[in-house]
Amino acid sequence: MGLIKAITGAAGGVLADQWKEFFYCEAIPNDILMVKGQKRISSRSSNTKAEDNIISNGSGIAVADGQCMIIVEQGKVVEVCAEPGEFTYDKSTEPSIFAGSLGQSILDTFKTIGKRFTYGGDTGKDQRVYYFNTKEILDNKFGTATPISFRVVDSRIGFDVDVSLRCNGIYTFRLTDPLKFYTKVGGNVTESYSKDQLRDTMKTEFLSALGPALARLSELELRPNQIPGHNAELEKYLNEELAQEWGERGIGDIKVAMNPPTLTEEDQELLKTAQKTAMYRDPTMAGATLVGAQADAMRAAASNEAGAMTGFMGMGMAMNQGGINAQNLFAMGQQQQQQAAAADGWKCACGAVATGKFCAQCGAKKPEAKPADGWTCACGAVNTGKFCAECGAAKPAADGWTCA
Repeated sequence: MGLIKAITGAAGGVLADQWKEFFYCEAIPNDILMVKGQKRISSRSSNTKAEDNIISNGSGIAVADGQCMIIVEQGKVVEVCAEPGEFTYDKSTEPSIFAGSLGQSILDTFKTIGKRFTYGGDTGKDQRVYYFNTKEILDNKFGTATPISFRVVDSRIGFDVDVSLRCNGIYTFRLTDPLKFYTKVGGNVTESYSKDQLRDTMKTEFLSALGPALARLSELELRPNQIPGHNAELEKYLNEELAQEWGERGIGDIKVAMNPPTLTEEDQELLKTAQKTAMYRDPTMAGATLVGAQADAMRAAASNEAGAMTGFMGMGMAMNQGGINAQNLFAMGQQQQQQAAAADGWKCACGAVATGKFCAQCGAKKPEAKPADGWTCACGAVNTGKFCAECGAAKPAADGWTCA
């Protein structure tokens, strides 16, 4: 009875699997990364008794935009298609009399019946279709449970301090290599693979990479409130930091939308104080601040309860004790500006100091700058090597010099 049942099962199964199948995947939801393809069978179809994990030769497989399809046979990927359209699987090991040469197909069918008989009427093989969501996977929230150290640097004022900031936002990613995702993560799932199965792992790795990425942003001398405006750099650094872990899983193309980071009250006050201090490094700004303070003091003195004269006397004593006044500060600022202009200027043969390419007094052109280690030959050419490029004369000794 067992042999008869095996023969019946083998023959019936092979005949039922003669029909070509058609696979199609509807739009894959945003939270699904991978889904097993299902045969499309309508109420009018006669293909109702075929095996689930058998794909007959010549079967059609449709691929939509934003999808990638693979065919797995006996646990091995045998076909891949990422182009939208219909794909015909004409290399299947499961024969069909409706595909290829009729005579050869009939012969292969009887061979398949014999093979299934040895398995007791079972198929003895497994063929599957999987679809991957290659669209951008949206709405992945992140937030720092503990503050991240961020170095605030301003080389103009010599400011260099570490602050603690918290940040949150959302990031997106894509399956850039479905084959790697299948072999490293998904495997032969029975239904689908959701991003929730990777959510905790990816969030932890994302936050681990966020710290080094922000550290590289600090090299640009950014303030914490400027970080959201440099998403392009942040995304580049995050992709580089996560290239190893996520790249091995076939995941990449990370994009970030970050809310403005928040600082502790102490760090906020520290940055505000540093900004004020930097402002007073400019004598003209310090003078303007002093003028404003004196104006406030005059208004307060005028309303002094002991009389305006008493108030003004106190204000004068305070100004005398200060040791400096606004006029001195304005003069210092003007002197610094003149010195800076002179440092960028050059002295013309007429004796005037000019800052542009031509002298404002005589119109002479600014002389060309000579290389730091250059020397002037007797022929007038400026050289940097051991011999003159114009006349070939040797470079004079170190203690020599050329008269004009």
